[in-house]
Amino acid sequence: MGELRTTVVRTLHVVLPAGVDDPGRPSGGNAYDRRVCDGLAAAGWDVREHPVAGTWPEPDAAAVERLARVVGAVPDGALLLADGLIACSAADVLAPVAGRLQLVVLVHMPLRGTGFRHGEAAVLSAADAVITTSGWTRDRLLEWYRLDPERVQVAQPGVAPAEVSPGTTAGGELLCVAAVTAHKGHDVLVGALAGLRDLAWRCVVVGALDREPEFVAELRSRVGETGLTDRLSFVGPMTGPDLDRCYAAADLLVLATRGETFGMVVVEALARGLAVVATRVGGLPEALGTSGAGPPGLLVPADDPVALAAALRRWLLDDALRRQLRAAARERRATLPEWASTVDQVSTALTSVATRCG
Repeated sequence: MGELRTTVVRTLHVVLPAGVDDPGRPSGGNAYDRRVCDGLAAAGWDVREHPVAGTWPEPDAAAVERLARVVGAVPDGALLLADGLIACSAADVLAPVAGRLQLVVLVHMPLRGTGFRHGEAAVLSAADAVITTSGWTRDRLLEWYRLDPERVQVAQPGVAPAEVSPGTTAGGELLCVAAVTAHKGHDVLVGALAGLRDLAWRCVVVGALDREPEFVAELRSRVGETGLTDRLSFVGPMTGPDLDRCYAAADLLVLATRGETFGMVVVEALARGLAVVATRVGGLPEALGTSGAGPPGLLVPADDPVALAAALRRWLLDDALRRQLRAAARERRATLPEWASTVDQVSTALTSVATRCG
């Protein structure tokens, strides 16, 4: 656990999406923002949160106007930490204030592949510091935008301590934790599971069902067509004890995502000693990590239901493999960072800016 270094009270203004605490729309970014804000406050920072409503990172004009009013009210010379979903999609508001404020941008998910590429470049170049949630994201930002490496820091997500999930002998209880969207690859997961109907398994999908209603409807139709209705359950979003129970009942986390900057659900699973089968994309290999017993999971190419099905078949049929991966997951569990370490890293980056620019 890191030692928090804040020794004097400093005021920190934080711009973050409204709904960060909405249990109906849980996300890794929201959980990270809440943990960091609460942790900084506990460490002695005077944290002043400014939630801004809007469909970030695709805001309408009203959302941008709300943001402009919020930022305009922050006093000159103040230290401002802005969630990247807002900062990089409203660069016309944030980039110009970099000279007036001490601006730090927290990048959960780069927007380079969207229509906000130029805005992202502008606001990150103008910022006094950038904090990323993975080494993979830091490397991409340095590659794309030629930022000063000394001003781009990593603060990986931490994980809360959790009880080890007991697991079942056969290993057939599969769990997927992700909002049901095309980006998260649930169609790939369904395709893979359709090829495993000859084996014994059940899969519970935990995640919001209202982000992409048409995709969800198509997915449910496909589940029915492939005869998986009784074996594949979509239970909606869960947090707290309800989510804990899902992890406790699972044998394996499955994630078919098409892209991920880190993958907080992976470390949440590892914190419970669960092995992982996931796609080899973005920061997921970084989140999975390894142990003295080897990697605690299997990684497959994205958009490849055949490869995913093959990995799941190996898990379900190979007793020795399950023992090996479970042992590796429980060993990896002991090396996962706690949230105090994350907060310490963010605090250090903010203190550096305040000292340099103050």
